[in-house]
Amino acid sequence: MDLALDLHRFHFAFTITFHYLFVQLTLGLALLIFLLKTLALKTGEEHYNEAARFWAKIFAVNFALGVVTGIPMEFQFGTNWSRFSKAAGGVIGHTLAMEGLYAFFLESSFLGLLLFGEKILGRTGHWLAAMAVWLGSWLSGYLIVATNAWMQRPTGYRLGANGEIQLESWWSLVFNEWAFWQYTHTITGGVITGAFVMSGVGALYLLLKKHEEFARTFLRLGVTVGIIASIVALFPTGDQQGMLVARHQPATLAAMEAHFTTGEAAPMFILGQPDVERKKIDNPFLVPGMLSFITSKRWDAEVKGLDAFPQDQWPTHIPLLYYSFHIMVGLGTIFIAVMALSFLQLRRGRLFETRPLLWALLLAAPLPYVANTAGWMTAELGRQPWLIHGLMRTAEGSSAHVSSGNAMFTLLGFMGMYTLLLMLGLFMIWREIEHGPGGHAARESSAAPAPAVGD
Repeated sequence: MDLALDLHRFHFAFTITFHYLFVQLTLGLALLIFLLKTLALKTGEEHYNEAARFWAKIFAVNFALGVVTGIPMEFQFGTNWSRFSKAAGGVIGHTLAMEGLYAFFLESSFLGLLLFGEKILGRTGHWLAAMAVWLGSWLSGYLIVATNAWMQRPTGYRLGANGEIQLESWWSLVFNEWAFWQYTHTITGGVITGAFVMSGVGALYLLLKKHEEFARTFLRLGVTVGIIASIVALFPTGDQQGMLVARHQPATLAAMEAHFTTGEAAPMFILGQPDVERKKIDNPFLVPGMLSFITSKRWDAEVKGLDAFPQDQWPTHIPLLYYSFHIMVGLGTIFIAVMALSFLQLRRGRLFETRPLLWALLLAAPLPYVANTAGWMTAELGRQPWLIHGLMRTAEGSSAHVSSGNAMFTLLGFMGMYTLLLMLGLFMIWREIEHGPGGHAARESSAAPAPAVGD
């Protein structure tokens, strides 16, 4: 295996994984902040405005770090993947440019108004600013996912005289069926992250007996949104995304499930360790026929195994792909269980006093980061050995004249800088959590003139 190619792949995987740690929280918080502002506008209670201000500060920290880590990622198309950029730039340049010009500027411009323009805009105007931040962040996410979806299932293109890939249908690029289901699944994952983080902070405050009124609001909203998002991540978004993989990337599906042999009534392995050399699963715990049912809605349907495909078309890291997929699915199941129990106790009016569930919500707050990372690893490892599925292999897209030494040098530099950024980001977020919500109201009351004696 080419060492330079491996380093290019790991370099991009590192930067995009690190970048998405911040993006997924902003995708979830954008919706939750808008809901808090909607409650404030509907009820007239300043409490919800104060809660929205608190989360807007945390949103701003994540947004800033997402921008700082996202810009170098796009430059890597030219530095580490120049042959891919030359071949496909005429296609993916459209969605990437639209993301920067429309969605990112919409989100960033109105974020400033959300943070600093409340007195100028008034209640309704500030609510509209929150809506614009939410829509901008989700539109930005769609255009990025549409770019990736085209690499998963290229549509609306033609090959030029020199082999370059030219865009033939803008509509096919932007409204690719793969983009819709991949996007809804991705956005749902971001909402799960936001809901678990909000619920976790609320649980922390209740366990510490601090900011208890705000803690109850965070738990009510976080758990309610969280149970809906956790179910939607399983069905329909996860189910439909799996159907697309089965239809258009059958070798990927077989590798995700370590399904080595073609056959009917194919089982789904819940647990087990894939042995690629012997083409079997060690220590299997399986559900008979479940893989056939999920892919074809028939328990006895035939599912192609890896033996149905040439070995040079198998994903290059089958064990890692298998474990990534099963971690994502396993954690998704845990999310449904935790949120369902919490929602049930919330409806009964007992959640705020149920300490085991509060601890579960607090300890589960980091797990959506793991699940979303595993999900993206599943998507990207599953596409291998293709950079653009069916059109360009990964080995054909890297920068041929960037040596392994140069790639290692920049990788180590990025890892060092990003470690410092992570430390700074965690410190700033923890400082906001430690300070807690309610500071704005306190400042307003302290700034008000004191009543005269006898008033």
